[in-house]
Amino acid sequence: MAKPSLGPARNFDLNIEKILEGWEISHGIRELIANALDEEVLTGTPDIELTQGMDGAWHIRDFGRGLSYEHLTQNENQEKLCNPNQVIGKFGVGLKDALATLKRRGVAVLISSRHNCIALTEAPKIGFEDVVTLQATVRGPRDPTMVGTDIRLTPVSANDIALAKSYFLRFSNEEILETTALGQILQRIENEQARIYVNGLLVAREWNFLFSYNITSLNAAMHRALNREHTNVGRTAYMERVKAILLSSTSKIISTTLAIDLQQLTHGNSHDEVSWNDIAVHACKISNEENAHVFVTATQIEASPNLVMEITEAGKDLIVISETVAKIIKGSVDLSNKPMMSLSNFVAGINQNTLCDALAPDSLTPEETAVFSRCAEICRLVGGLPQGITIEVSETLQKDVVFFVSRDGFWHADRRVIAIKRSVLANLSYFAGILLHELAHARSGLPDVNRGFESELTIMLGSIAAKAIHQQG
Repeated sequence: MAKPSLGPARNFDLNIEKILEGWEISHGIRELIANALDEEVLTGTPDIELTQGMDGAWHIRDFGRGLSYEHLTQNENQEKLCNPNQVIGKFGVGLKDALATLKRRGVAVLISSRHNCIALTEAPKIGFEDVVTLQATVRGPRDPTMVGTDIRLTPVSANDIALAKSYFLRFSNEEILETTALGQILQRIENEQARIYVNGLLVAREWNFLFSYNITSLNAAMHRALNREHTNVGRTAYMERVKAILLSSTSKIISTTLAIDLQQLTHGNSHDEVSWNDIAVHACKISNEENAHVFVTATQIEASPNLVMEITEAGKDLIVISETVAKIIKGSVDLSNKPMMSLSNFVAGINQNTLCDALAPDSLTPEETAVFSRCAEICRLVGGLPQGITIEVSETLQKDVVFFVSRDGFWHADRRVIAIKRSVLANLSYFAGILLHELAHARSGLPDVNRGFESELTIMLGSIAAKAIHQQG
């Protein structure tokens, strides 16, 4: 279509049905800047410029192909839809929203390019003279050789421009810590909310995020969530993308910061990222490489009050994690293929160095010998001691690998030995209970808190009760 030459003005109806009443001048300017930035990206032209003229008017200038009145009719920009991870906009309504907002707020707009000059006016709708609508006044170009587009705004304040610029990563001076295939991780500005950008445009703020983020590869949820206003996008829309960016990160500064923040979980000062299970696991694996931490749960601490002291004496720091994260890292390795220092692995290391040598019978006191001599009698209550199993007494026993508590009895499956702690021999009733408990492990081959082990205990208790009743009868 041929462009109009210098001559009389023609009105072009913008057909705007819905006005964004909550938008201020800065929101309108934001959309104009976004369009200019998109043109810069799509054409590979020099950086856009925001300048104030001698007359006080502000100018937004790009050096692309030049805006034409046809762009005011676009309902869907195919070029932008084909480049979703490069540009901010995708539909043509942003420009029209901006023009309507600025007109309503009393700002005069003049768009100049090699194609035409466009201003705004209100005039009767053609064919319906009783309806007044916002229209673009289109004239021929002032300079047919002009490169790009210049948008002149007056009156607007420096504060309006500053507010509009604050929506863009381009003008934020935020430090980029790492760039991944999915987006960028940014240094959060101290004493300010973390920011969530999409292709450089601010869409949300977070009070308790460790970093700010610029998402450059959008998933389906993100595309659906990018509303017309470009603001207040809900966390559910971008959370998975933020997780993916962090998990794809390889820089030391990110991993170190995550690991340090994970340690704050114990004190309640951590940020939201490490409260997400997959990120917490990732942070645990990073922390594990330092060989200075033991990962425990609140339940494990409650079950063993001396846990903190034991870990501290071993020269390690304690990091409290959720039960879910504990289950995930159990039996796993860190990023350098080293076993995760869970509580069970920590205790296993201690137990490996704990002596559990059997005491010689003549080293027991007469009272202890009298109690220990009842072993066979106690075992006969539940059918006797299985063949090949022996019973020993030890001064010390290895700690429980689940709750880190001292044991009074232990079933060595590999040695086929039931070990009883010497102090247990002070009480026949308690000794009998510990012996039968470990015998249940030996017969069932199962650990504590297990249905099969509990069934074996039930059978043994029933056998003892039946004999006791028979004897009484």
